[in-house]
Amino acid sequence: MKVKLLTAVLAATLLATTPSLVMAQARPAASAAQPSAAGRTVLDASSRILTTLESRRAEFRTNPAALRTFIDSELSRTFDRDYAARLVLGVHGRGAADADVKLFADAMADNLMSRYGSTLLDIQGKPSFRYKAEAALPGNRGVKVSTELVRAGSEPTPVEYLMRNVDGQWKIFDVMIEGISYVQTFKNQFDAPLRQKSIKQVATELRSGSMQAAAGPAPRGK
Repeated sequence: MKVKLLTAVLAATLLATTPSLVMAQARPAASAAQPSAAGRTVLDASSRILTTLESRRAEFRTNPAALRTFIDSELSRTFDRDYAARLVLGVHGRGAADADVKLFADAMADNLMSRYGSTLLDIQGKPSFRYKAEAALPGNRGVKVSTELVRAGSEPTPVEYLMRNVDGQWKIFDVMIEGISYVQTFKNQFDAPLRQKSIKQVATELRSGSMQAAAGPAPRGK
């Protein structure tokens, strides 16, 4: 899975390491239906991130703290990471205090950013981001926004965003790249540690770096 996309989550992500969606131009396909508010959130975010990374690339190279502050602001703005963390925790998060879930969510994001954040600045070229379609999620949980990442010399890479409306704002809670889910990838990874340790203990180890959030398989065309 594209670690940079998953750590940045928007463009995911998508928080997750080849050319990433964060560097894709927000350009819907001419033949596609017009995106709803959820789809526009994805398009606007990727365009905003692209513009900022290009205009502040030199600054971010010399000031990693500024890059991390920027990515963290994007995570807070468009990614429902506490809800996503509860999905990652699964049965281990049942009855868990909101503070513990937030601790885990922040620790996982920080762990990924500390390892992969700077690689966002090494992406060359401008892949195109093509909006495809939207569909309602079962159980009225939100919508799935389907897109494609188009790169020269590679087949289009399907990227899907699962989103829900939070107080009138559409936020991403999962990203699927070629069918591989951010939530499921990390749910599988943390299941064993969470069977042996508390959420706080796992979060502490993530924060210290003694435990690492690992990426899933890379998509084709790497």
